[in-house]
Amino acid sequence: MTSILTDRSLTPPVFLAPLAGITDLPFRNLVARFGVGLVVSEMVASQEMVQAKPGVRERAELGFGLENTAVQLAGREAHWMAEAARQVEANGARIIDINMGCPAKKVTSASGAGASGSALMKDLEHALSLIEAVVGAVSVPVTLKTRLGWDERMLNAPDLARRAESAGIRMITIHGRTRCQFYKGRADWAAIARIKDAVDIPVIANGDITGAASAREALRLSGADGVMIGRGAQGRPWLLAQVAADLWGADAPQVPQGEELADMVCGHYEEMLRFYGAELGNRVARKHLGWYLDDAGTGASLRKQVLTSRDAGEVLRLIPRALRDGERVAA
Repeated sequence: MTSILTDRSLTPPVFLAPLAGITDLPFRNLVARFGVGLVVSEMVASQEMVQAKPGVRERAELGFGLENTAVQLAGREAHWMAEAARQVEANGARIIDINMGCPAKKVTSASGAGASGSALMKDLEHALSLIEAVVGAVSVPVTLKTRLGWDERMLNAPDLARRAESAGIRMITIHGRTRCQFYKGRADWAAIARIKDAVDIPVIANGDITGAASAREALRLSGADGVMIGRGAQGRPWLLAQVAADLWGADAPQVPQGEELADMVCGHYEEMLRFYGAELGNRVARKHLGWYLDDAGTGASLRKQVLTSRDAGEVLRLIPRALRDGERVAA
């Protein structure tokens, strides 16, 4: 079996999922510093990327040339998918991932730039034409991320996986829900076993994996070769490294506490300001700061101060105090 896990040394097989508006370059870099097998860029609309000719920040956002980084493309037309794939490969992308799992209405609707993402599971012939176009356009490995199906009556991921493998896909990640479930209910890890049985390429389990215990159970039920973690890493960038240590014997991360945690959070905030610029960076950072403070148990009043301030200096002064406040509450 030719395995992208072997070819690209994507070990341990604990990967960071692409999350729109969350897994930007500063966050991916932070997760990677703790240790991770693979990080995936936020979803990139293929036609819009090619026509817009991304600038410096946008090119950096994709993580061109970085080790263990995949650039994820979405689209509905083979021409634009192939052109985008060529462009990102030429700029240094090591792996290209195709998105056929996003459930958002603006992505899956037939109007505008939609009819892509998980909507492609309703038309496997068209889905395969996109896969073939991308694989044929580049020499780097191409992977696929998708769901169990469109709805409970259309659980066609095994068929898509078989055909994708024949078309040259090197690894497939399955979110254990249908598109119509969005993120409701529980991910069905056992259902991923049907996809694992259908192919010889590596299969990665995704959905509701929030730590070592859930990762172990997802692997047991699915038989998958690895796991992909998304929302579970919010506010806990060290989580993937912890899972890798517990399940695969990787080096255990030094989980920051006290002053080290404050330094890490301040560093993440400052990196977002540098990457996005002060005004936008402050706004974008709020969600991440909120997760850090939630995880720390920070009180409501101090939490509000941190998340509503427009003064970066004040935010940096408040972060250590806010995290200490959370520690006192936990104690």
